[in-house]
Amino acid sequence: MFQKTTLKNGLRIITVPQKGTQAVTVLVLVGTGSKNETKAINGISHFLEHMMFKGTKKRPSPIEIAETLDKVGGLYNAFTSQDYTGYFAKVEASQFELAFDWVSDIFLNSLLPEKEIKKEKGVIVEEINMIYDHPMSYIGEVLWPKLLYGDQPAGWDVAGTKESVSAISKKTLLDYRRKQYVPGNTILSVAGNVDQKKVIRLARKYFAKVKKGVAQAKPKVIESQERPEVILEERKTDQSHICFGVRAYNIFHPQRYVQDVLAVILGGMMSSRLFVEIREKMGLAYYINTEVDSNPETGFLLTRAGVDNMRVGKAISAILKQYKIISQRKVSGLELKKAKDNLKGKLALLFEPSDARASFYASQELLEKRIKTLKEVLAEIDKVSPDDILKVGKDIFKPEKLNLALIGPFKEKTRFEKILRV
Repeated sequence: MFQKTTLKNGLRIITVPQKGTQAVTVLVLVGTGSKNETKAINGISHFLEHMMFKGTKKRPSPIEIAETLDKVGGLYNAFTSQDYTGYFAKVEASQFELAFDWVSDIFLNSLLPEKEIKKEKGVIVEEINMIYDHPMSYIGEVLWPKLLYGDQPAGWDVAGTKESVSAISKKTLLDYRRKQYVPGNTILSVAGNVDQKKVIRLARKYFAKVKKGVAQAKPKVIESQERPEVILEERKTDQSHICFGVRAYNIFHPQRYVQDVLAVILGGMMSSRLFVEIREKMGLAYYINTEVDSNPETGFLLTRAGVDNMRVGKAISAILKQYKIISQRKVSGLELKKAKDNLKGKLALLFEPSDARASFYASQELLEKRIKTLKEVLAEIDKVSPDDILKVGKDIFKPEKLNLALIGPFKEKTRFEKILRV
């Protein structure tokens, strides 16, 4: 079970005691990401995340930041998404107070030195180059959001552009942090071999004096689609990379768990329909999988694959055929049970580490402002029926909802648009 405490300034604290582990994770999750940005400062959430490791008054240099936890074998990192930014440390339980001090220090006291800002711009530009040079990553992280959401925050690269990142100043970073990194927009989540009273004591020590504030809200995501859409990026590649899927459900939709199970049936395991059909029977792809992404405003289901350039049209048609089948015929009881058991088993295994537990509870509290335990989530999965799968399939796999992002040696997208209109 978990315990939730809210400080007077609005900071929410989630404590998840865990028996049978020698680890503890301290995670601070703040509700700001690329969806909160304007075009002029696109990438600032990610840039700020990088800069929080560049020095505090207590630990003035990047080396001192790193050595603090390196000396005790700790794991630490940060991450930025469209909706949130997180900072965490995972240590052996006896080092809990050190980890807590470290996370709170970089989160509250980072100095953002000018010389480090200048250097880090070059680092981030190289990160952008790295993603671009890796089509398998680029298509999912950059091209697919651009296809679905276009020129709005939900469609921009989380890392920003080379131009926007290069233009960000220390003042801009400080202003953004002051507006967004406020207690009411922040979750402190601690999971593992830890006592709640100790967590609350330390939380009050480090965070209680932080002033209240109201973070800037995200602009509403605009979704509009009346016909199948294709985005094509021509590259001289040995393999075509595709993301093919549909707009689906957000995290508040009553059928969100149905779409999760449906995705497993289609391409979530090595015995799934698409893996068997596309890889095992047809030999068209090395990697193929179907996944779901749901957030507070939007959601989508997509199938990713790397396909021989000469047979990419055949692969897309074969994927589309499986989309149609699952929207027209009920799944069998056995296939549905396999998919549900697969999903439940994966969740149970992923839930074992303290960092996964800290994230599981914190992200729900931040994005949904409600928390379901793992047991409650598994119960929702158990409720899914063949009729539910068919109903959701009919709803999301409509011709006008189809979307294809493709990277490969092709100049014209007309041939692919024709496939999607079948």
